[in-house]
Amino acid sequence: MASSALFHSSLSSLSPDLPAFYQNPASKRPPTSSLYVSCTSSTFDPSTASNTSSPQPSSNKTRRAADENIRDEARRHRSPHNLSAKYIPFNSGFDSPESYSLDEIVYRSQSGGLLDVQHDMEALRKFDGAYWRRLFDSRVGKTTWPYGSGVWSKKEWVLPEIDDDDIVSAFEGNSNLFWAERFGKQFMGMNDLWVKHCGISHTGSFKDLGMTVLISQVNRLRKLKRPVIGVGCASTGDTSAALSAYCASAGIPSIVFLPANKISMAQLVQPIANGAFVLSIDTDFDGCMKLIREITAELPIYLANSLNSLRLEGQKTAAIEILQQFDWEVPDWVIVPGGNLGNIYAFYKGFKMCQELGLVDRIPRMVCAQAANANPLYLYYKSGWKDFKPVKANSTFASAIQIGDPVSIDRAVYALKNCDGIVEEASEEELMDAMAKADSTGMFICPHTGVALTALDKLRKSGVIGAGDRTVVVSTAHGLKFTQAKVDYHSKAIPDMACRSANPPTEVKAEFGAVMDVLKDYLLNKAPKE
Repeated sequence: MASSALFHSSLSSLSPDLPAFYQNPASKRPPTSSLYVSCTSSTFDPSTASNTSSPQPSSNKTRRAADENIRDEARRHRSPHNLSAKYIPFNSGFDSPESYSLDEIVYRSQSGGLLDVQHDMEALRKFDGAYWRRLFDSRVGKTTWPYGSGVWSKKEWVLPEIDDDDIVSAFEGNSNLFWAERFGKQFMGMNDLWVKHCGISHTGSFKDLGMTVLISQVNRLRKLKRPVIGVGCASTGDTSAALSAYCASAGIPSIVFLPANKISMAQLVQPIANGAFVLSIDTDFDGCMKLIREITAELPIYLANSLNSLRLEGQKTAAIEILQQFDWEVPDWVIVPGGNLGNIYAFYKGFKMCQELGLVDRIPRMVCAQAANANPLYLYYKSGWKDFKPVKANSTFASAIQIGDPVSIDRAVYALKNCDGIVEEASEEELMDAMAKADSTGMFICPHTGVALTALDKLRKSGVIGAGDRTVVVSTAHGLKFTQAKVDYHSKAIPDMACRSANPPTEVKAEFGAVMDVLKDYLLNKAPKE
């Protein structure tokens, strides 16, 4: 619901100078010549060119002045446009009678349901799919502000009305799409398996993609004198890392609610290092989420969890990026780990926008992979979508998806139903074995990616995913965030787990003969078999 009258009289004692906060929120075809791609900056300009415009490489671009930075340069290329986006109740159309400006502080619809960011698709359709492909491709690998970001290179589809000056970006996105050649052949019997390494990012997880959008909009709201002092989130680790980093970059206070003793030290230290105000709370993620929603209804703290649909606008660009990296060919399957379930919908939304705007002619089938210890969506799917019940999430090595009452359950179900999707689960032993096997082929993945790889393994064995199907597994975080889990696995220190793919170090005396004996045995075992 839109926040209203949130600063009560009891709060006035904190500061007598605080203003009144959080007031209630209360297509005509353009000319054909309405877009232009600058040769120097790929800037969207609706005033000078037709929808057949194609960005051309610049052969005479001069280097900017020594006292000018890339933001200054971007100001010189500012262009007007006729694109827009707004909040509407989830699963309603652009002409919904209930809508809100993105400059309003609102998280739920009047009925208490989820909101969605809806773009003016008619305005976007004035330009064909070939145009959008050329525009997006022209920006890849550039340093032009803000298009060097994999998110903001699709700015017209993300936040079309935000000023470039308000954008807070670490040039996130553009992450590696890794051909998992050995893993695919050795463990899956596949030759077209890919891993989208979204964890190779500024703070080590895919959450950067959404957080750049949310913090950019908060930056804009603060400049508009909206009642936002800080930004807060409940987190199992990665969200807090992204929030604290982007807030620190913009000079915005960040507040983090973390479940005590339930995340890795590598994840905990990130918000601390970035200067966040961290509250370690004796509850699980769902308990933290309940608290942060109550707190943001009372204090001028902007809610950054995926209840806020802004983040999904950034996360959907990973789907568009996958299509770009395949030269706009559509994979057969995309497998996404799922906890709070915003990401599966974000990927669907990105693929669907590309289909609706003519960049591709179909969308992939999608799989949401859950840890068996936190699997409410899987249980709902197995019931035939008949009876959703939140669960008490048990401890899982895939800590970022240890969520029993996901906020985006309706979004996830909508996405899966509309792409003929599937939900699978992975036990703790399955996900850890999958992670170890992947690492043994040159990757260094997180346990959540182990969940997705387990789902792939099960669907391969059942014949649902074929040997020749082009399949993308989304890796959501960097393996370096989970080194302790890997150490425990390879040390065979996890209770009740066989750790079948463990690779512990071999202890040997500091003697030439002893080392030679050990190495001879090792090489003999590794020698090619005739």
